[in-house]
Formats: sequence, C-alpha cells, structure tokens
Amino acid sequence: MQQITIGARPLTPEEVVAVARHDAQVTLAPEALTRMAESRAVIEGLAEDPEPHYGVSTGFGALATQHIPVEQRQQLQRSLIRSHAASSGREVEREIIRATMLLRLQTLATGRTGVRTEVAESYAALLNAGITPVVGEYGSLGCSGDLAPLAHCALAVMGEGEVRTANGTLVAAGAALAAHGIEPMVLREKEGLALINGTDGMLGMLALSLVDLDALLTTADLAAAMSVEGLAGTDAVFAADLQSLRPHPGQAVSAGVMRQVLADSPVIAGHRARGFTRVQDAYSLRCAPQVHGAARDTVEHARTVASRELTSAIDNPIVTLDGRLESNGNFHGAPIGYVLDFLAIAVADVASMSERRTDRFLDKTRNGGLNPFLAFDPGVDSGHMIAQYTQAGIVSELKRLAVPASVDSIPTSAMQEDHVSMGWSAGLKLRRAVDGLMRVLAIEILTSARGLEMRGEGASPTSQRVIDALRTRVPGAGPDRYLAPEITAAVELVRSGELLGAASITLDRQENS
Repeated sequence: MQQITIGARPLTPEEVVAVARHDAQVTLAPEALTRMAESRAVIEGLAEDPEPHYGVSTGFGALATQHIPVEQRQQLQRSLIRSHAASSGREVEREIIRATMLLRLQTLATGRTGVRTEVAESYAALLNAGITPVVGEYGSLGCSGDLAPLAHCALAVMGEGEVRTANGTLVAAGAALAAHGIEPMVLREKEGLALINGTDGMLGMLALSLVDLDALLTTADLAAAMSVEGLAGTDAVFAADLQSLRPHPGQAVSAGVMRQVLADSPVIAGHRARGFTRVQDAYSLRCAPQVHGAARDTVEHARTVASRELTSAIDNPIVTLDGRLESNGNFHGAPIGYVLDFLAIAVADVASMSERRTDRFLDKTRNGGLNPFLAFDPGVDSGHMIAQYTQAGIVSELKRLAVPASVDSIPTSAMQEDHVSMGWSAGLKLRRAVDGLMRVLAIEILTSARGLEMRGEGASPTSQRVIDALRTRVPGAGPDRYLAPEITAAVELVRSGELLGAASITLDRQENS
C-alpha cells in the first residue's frame, strides 16, 4: 500500500487523493516532529505567563478578552471542540473528511501551530486505521477555519462523537479508538484552537476536484471528437496552425486530443474524397477546443492557488519562525472559495456544450441522415430521447450550482467575524457539479458510440477502442431496452478511467507553452 510522508514537503493534490480516496497510509517526517516540539515549547512558556495570550489563556472569538485560569484550560479546550462540533444535515462523503483530516495534519506538521507531537500522531493513527468522523454538510462558513467539520474531527481524536470504521460501520468514536489501540487525546493549551482553525475542508475538496477534472476534461475532448465523427463533421478546424493563432494553452491541448481521436477516421477520410457537405459545423462541435481549453486553463489557475495553499500553515494565533505567537487572518477562505466557484462555472459550461452535441444526434434535421433519436425503429422505439432529458436536467442543475457562493457573507460571533468566505459551501457544490459533468459526458459517449455504429462507415481506431470498451458493459444499437442501467454502466466506465484508458490519449503539454 502506498505510504505518504507528512511534513517533509508540501502535499500534492494527487497525494491528497491517494490518502482520502484510496486509503494510502501516512507517516510523519522526523523533521516535522522536531518542528512541532520546538513550537510546543513556545506555547508551554506562554502558558505560564501571567499576561493573557489568545488561544492559550483566553476564550475565543468574541470571548477573547476573558482570561482563563490554569486549572480550567483543559476544560476550555474540551468545551471549544464540543461546542463547535455543531454540524447538521446530510453526512459528508468519507473522502472529503479524510482529506480534511490529512490537510490539518499537514499544517500541524509545519510546526507553526504549537501542538504536541502526540496530537499529530493521533491524527495519523485515525487516518491509517480508516476511522472517519461523521460530519454534516452544514456548519462551516469558510472563515476562522472550517470550524464545525474540523471540530468533529478533533472530537473523534478525543474519543467522543460518532465515526465510521474502515468498512463503513457507524460506531462511537471511543469504541473505534479502543479497537485500534489509540488513546483518546486530552487537549492542552492552544491545541483545540489549532485543530479547528484551518481551510482544510475546502482545500481538500479543491484537491479532489482538480484530480477529477484533469480526467474529465480529457474525457470531454474524447466525447466531443467522437460526436464530430458520429455527426459526420470535419476535423479541419482543429488543425494545429489554426489553433496556434489563438495561443491559449488549454485550447492547444484540447485540440491536440481531438486530433488524436479523429486520426485515421474513415468518416473524416470520406470528406476528403467526396468533399465536406456543410459549410461549417455548429459551435458545439467546431468550438469544443476553445471551451474545453478555457476550462483547462481555469483548472490550471485553480491548481496554482491550491499549490500555494498546500504550502501554507493556517492557524490563529500562529507560532512564527522566530518564536512569536501572533494573531492573523490567514484562515480566511477567500482564495480557495473564489477558485471553487470559478471551477463550477467552467464545469457547467463544458457540460452544457456536451448536452448540445448529444441533442444534435437526436434531431433528424441535424444529425446527418441518422434515425430520429437514434431509434432502432422510429415510432416504435424512442432511442436516446430521454437520455438527453437526463442530461438536460443535470445541466440545468449545474447552471444553478454555478452561482457563486463566495459572493455571499453573513456575520457571526457577535460581529467579530463579520465577513466570511463560504468556501466550504463552494466546495460542496463544486463536488456535486463535477459528478454531474461526469454523467453528462458519459451520456454523450453512449450516444456518440450508438451514432457511429448506426452510421455504418466505421470509426477511428481510438473511437473504436472506446466503443469496444463500452460494449463490454452496454450492448449496441437495437430495440429499446431498460436504459438507466446502461447509463449507470457508462458513468462507471468514465469514473473508473476505463474509457480513457482504452483511448490511450497522450496529452501534448509542449503545446501548453
């Protein structure tokens, strides 16, 4: 099993996915343990200081002026976690919570939060045991950290609350820890605050989405090229010299993918022999590299933001490199919230274009001589008529999800926290949008494969490999069948990467210069 070392260098989105989704094991780098011990010594010194220090010897938020005596400080930390573990609603997916815990662990490993090494080791132990706190979808405003989600994670480390085991069983946290020989943590000065004051939930969702979108945008290029082929379109507009006249990096990459898919297509070869019968293809075909490429460039911008955040130490107050304990505003989620919203816009637009290509296949006036709705026996059969309805319903939802969350703000904590990012909400809706895009693209590939087979002129080698992979799960054209399982099968082939694997596409990143 893969093992990820925490604290030697910043994590990558791919490593976040390895731990969150694929249960890679984690270990703390020796230098991280040294840094944590050094900064903990700073906190221990301040704990004995008669002067108040926020998070060490005071209350929190609007109660920051309240001095807490030494004998009540463990209770202060317990109360903070218990009171902030106040989420509600639908249970958040396991991989999001694992990503959240992992990224909080990474910040602890920077040595800037002042926690003891034992606290970080407890987080690593829970991740390695597959123990995942139960967290509801509501509770974070994306400022002062993803408070409620992170508090539920800290509560589990304390042996309280509910968790799910590696096999998904719901149990009490104390029982789960005992089963794995993990001692519940008794938090000391500053530690409760350090465990909840971060952007880890929204950053985790960004990392997961970036990896998913890398695959889905190449899948979108594949789907678009198969639609061009199935609709008897032309590949001439994807020529490298034409694309270079507008040198957006993502556009060049997407056009390169589409050229690969369409290479040696008998349908395209027929144009060269007989002449292309249309003056121009519709925008949803002709402009696919421009739209998909813009989405690719948006992902690259978001990746830059994520890479900066993955190098960050987010806490308040924080132990500086020269040993000071300083308040700050680095917990504000605006940088992440903005790109989460930006990605949701791009996702909605790519899906919208995919749905338009699918619709062209179903309209006998626009599909180049194919049966209406790709029905086997039109009138008796409805073909893919309602598959497009499903796409349309998803696309409509994606447009609603593209409304930015980060433009909203609502004051909290007696107006001390009077501007918040809503980055957690932006992350949740992006996750839903990414899932919707996957389903829309799967339906387009399902439809384009059927259209290519019904056209009967053959398919490019790449398209044929994809069709062959699809046909291992979904039969070819014929009288109407129960369609939902076929859509589900196509979605799983996209989700698993099997269709991209069959296509054997190479991304020419040199075109990205």
